[in-house]
Amino acid sequence: MTTPVLDDVSQLPLSFGALKPVGHVIVGLEDDATAERMRDALKEEGCNDTVLQVPAKDMAQALEGWLAHASGTSEFGTESDLMRRYQVLAEAGCGWLVVPASDEESEQRVAEVARRFNARFANKYGRLIVEDLL
Repeated sequence: MTTPVLDDVSQLPLSFGALKPVGHVIVGLEDDATAERMRDALKEEGCNDTVLQVPAKDMAQALEGWLAHASGTSEFGTESDLMRRYQVLAEAGCGWLVVPASDEESEQRVAEVARRFNARFANKYGRLIVEDLL
């Protein structure tokens, strides 16, 4: 499976209106500056330009829209709960990275770098589950 390169928060994949970027890890950090530093560290680790950094205000705005239009079907999984938790964090200024991770090696690399930057979470989106890497 080829993981798409995302250029903007509006390109994040949805399923039934809920955030579902399969093949990516979403990382939440203290603030936008910390997210920028982690993005640079990931690039040094070989992630090149594929890491999407999303400013807190942009993520909060996107989440507000997604939550307002999410299908009731999205409530069957954890995605809607995660989006509500993400929204609280985004509104509090949490910085965001969306990192392609299509194999276990890349997942572990993202998790290791996330730990170094004291990430609040690193969630790997699979087809059926969302896995906490920290």
